[in-house]
Amino acid sequence: MAEIHPFRALHYNPSRIQELWRVVTQPYDKISPEVQSRYYRCSPFNLVRVIRGQHHADDNSLDNVYLRAARHYRQWIEDRVLVSEAEPAIYPYDQEYEVPGWPGSKKVRRGFIALCRLEDYSQRIVHPHEETLSAPKTDRLELLKATRAHFGQIFVLYSDPTGLVESLLAEEAQQKPWEQVSDEHNTLHSVWRITEPRAIERVVSAMAAKKLVIADGHHRYETALAYRDYCRIQGISDNRADYVMMTFIRMEADGLTILPTHRLVHSLPAFNWAGFLSQARLIFDAEEFADQSDIHDWAERFFETLARAGREGPAFGAYAGPRKLALLRLRSDFNLDGALNDLPPTLRRLDVILLHRLILQQILGIDPQAVREEKNLTYCRGFPAAAAEVADGEAQLCLLLNPTPVEAVRDNALAGLVLPQKSTDFYPKLLSGLAIYWLDNPAGL
Repeated sequence: MAEIHPFRALHYNPSRIQELWRVVTQPYDKISPEVQSRYYRCSPFNLVRVIRGQHHADDNSLDNVYLRAARHYRQWIEDRVLVSEAEPAIYPYDQEYEVPGWPGSKKVRRGFIALCRLEDYSQRIVHPHEETLSAPKTDRLELLKATRAHFGQIFVLYSDPTGLVESLLAEEAQQKPWEQVSDEHNTLHSVWRITEPRAIERVVSAMAAKKLVIADGHHRYETALAYRDYCRIQGISDNRADYVMMTFIRMEADGLTILPTHRLVHSLPAFNWAGFLSQARLIFDAEEFADQSDIHDWAERFFETLARAGREGPAFGAYAGPRKLALLRLRSDFNLDGALNDLPPTLRRLDVILLHRLILQQILGIDPQAVREEKNLTYCRGFPAAAAEVADGEAQLCLLLNPTPVEAVRDNALAGLVLPQKSTDFYPKLLSGLAIYWLDNPAGL
């Protein structure tokens, strides 16, 4: 069962920080060098100094980065830039946003922040849905050891068709938000506090039987597991490391949006468009689109075509520069079950699986190890940015996808099946710095 707990969140002191937007950040893996520099300019107390510190030229060890992060963090607590809540609470968290590329498409995604007891995947309470890489986990573990704090929430999905939990939260979150801030993507983030014990118990009880699917934050969850085990080995008896901070989102909610993450292929020794299409036609019906006078004019029409094709069956876009654009639909006579007979049926018709197995591996000859090491592959959400990389010669081919349905994420995760990395892009991201789980909080959990 999912064990949910309220906690005393550490947060920015409004008497010291009047403009919250200057100090909170996107999740660490979304902070590019350019974004990092901008955050540094925003405020000397911007959380980027802790979650993604700068390396100094005179560093003898990467440990210096984590020690500097810990010094910033502890100094901010000492100076009361960061302060703790007096009472344990759970924190309803709403995000009002516009879907990228769809002006006027206002949505609200509702959830809540709380602690959850860490469970090994083998217990089948918390389920991953994507593969992970080792390097980010090593980095996050060193930061966690140095700071003993979780600065961002892990985004998890739970099923609640009747919306019971959301209705319980709505009853308690009628007043003015405890925190509210608009981020650089014009998403409005609003957070409330629920401290009344009976109200908390109703939410905790309603969540007890839920299975949780990690939507975003696999590396952070696995880092938290590793730190829990490290504390046990070191004989640290405090059980606070047995918990991690999460934002819980109902998977049936209208406010849930998944965006596609497109693939950029590069550094292939002998790539050419005609040869690619020739090989692709053994598996796909390929329809070429030649009218590309203005990318902003044809791109919207092409993605509408891709979406319609995707409702009928697996479909992809392939773009290699001006007058090199094609829609690829899986051929009706292709023996998909035979080609992917090593995979369970729930994975065989999933676009992202077919892209990796049939296009990357079979047609382009990029083996799974090269994919994991990103030797020939990078990822991009927006098509204009992807097209610019093709135009600049940074990429040879851009492969375009439709979003992975949330039902596919749920069904495969609960069945113990994981998708390739970057199979989903849940939008918008959860801000880091709205609430911090401080494992050494002297006030208690």
